Amino acid sequence: MSSPLFKPFKLKSLDLPNRIVMAPMTRSHSPGGVPGDNVADYYARRAAADVGLIITEGTTVRRGGASNDPNVPNFYKADALAGWKSVVDRVHANHGHIAPQIWHQGMMRKPGSGPEPEAPTDGPSGVTHSGKQVLPEPSAAEVDDMVMAYAEAAGEAAKLGFDCVEIHGAHGYLIDEFFWDVMNLRKDRFGGSLPERATFAADIIRETRKKVGPDFPIILRYSQWKQQEYTARLATTPQALEEFLKVFVDAGVDMLHVSQRRYWEPEFPEVDGENGLNGAGWAKKLTGLPTITVGSVGLSVDFIGAFRGEGSGQRSLDDLEARLDRGEFDLVAVGRALLQDPHWATKVRDGRTDEIRDYDAAALATLY
Repeated sequence: MSSPLFKPFKLKSLDLPNRIVMAPMTRSHSPGGVPGDNVADYYARRAAADVGLIITEGTTVRRGGASNDPNVPNFYKADALAGWKSVVDRVHANHGHIAPQIWHQGMMRKPGSGPEPEAPTDGPSGVTHSGKQVLPEPSAAEVDDMVMAYAEAAGEAAKLGFDCVEIHGAHGYLIDEFFWDVMNLRKDRFGGSLPERATFAADIIRETRKKVGPDFPIILRYSQWKQQEYTARLATTPQALEEFLKVFVDAGVDMLHVSQRRYWEPEFPEVDGENGLNGAGWAKKLTGLPTITVGSVGLSVDFIGAFRGEGSGQRSLDDLEARLDRGEFDLVAVGRALLQDPHWATKVRDGRTDEIRDYDAAALATLY
């Protein structure tokens, strides 16, 4: 196989057979927050079918307001951790590699919802995405406890035998809310300019490193866009992006997972044109770190269009492979295509792309 998708990749203790990553996708199939045999089966099936690295669905941290759904798995209670140990063992038995995605929903969680409905909702300033003050601003001590909740979960991942860990800092959830000037109005060290608003995430990375050791890779996922505002942009110039990302480099992050709705769209077309670098390409260029690209890989419609009922046929991988081959980014995360067809990677490897199932959001209710 000459495709760059199937070349090995190594980062610290992580040694992957290929460049294909299963993107994290929320499923709500863990009653009581505990991943069961169905979850282990789901990930093991893809590990056995040539996915290089699996990043799990978002798993919530030790804060009562971290989740709006009791069927979303957590990553701190003993029964849930035992369930995740089974997942890890099954994935490894199928020669796979796996990372948990550590998650806190922040102000996206409606008060009164989730497994602990009485718990307060966390946010940087108690302000909604529209700028409305609805809760008191958390104290610095409360923010420090949020930091430690992420780090503790990452530490458990290392103990359980996961191969690396991803910190979810994208899509308008808690960490991303600290990045966003509309929601982060703090006057202490967690607020201010964009690099200063990145302090919360940097603290999480530093505390995570203390828990997992020097050789355990730490991935940070971030996005320019947010669920609350698809056109939002944290950094509007390469210089602003470089200053933002330097905060994470200095904190010791190992890899950046740059979420885009469509991987083929240029991040700064005003700088390098309509065929310019995508988000992951710019992140790699500016930091020197390895990056993961993601966003409608193998599909013709992004996930928002798909959930509006738009059909999503297959998109050629030629441009993706060309970008990967020239080093624009290092790994490729595949979401809905792998959700629909667990054998997607094997079929791509073997040149059987005509056998790949088209994505059908309505049919997923019957699929794992």
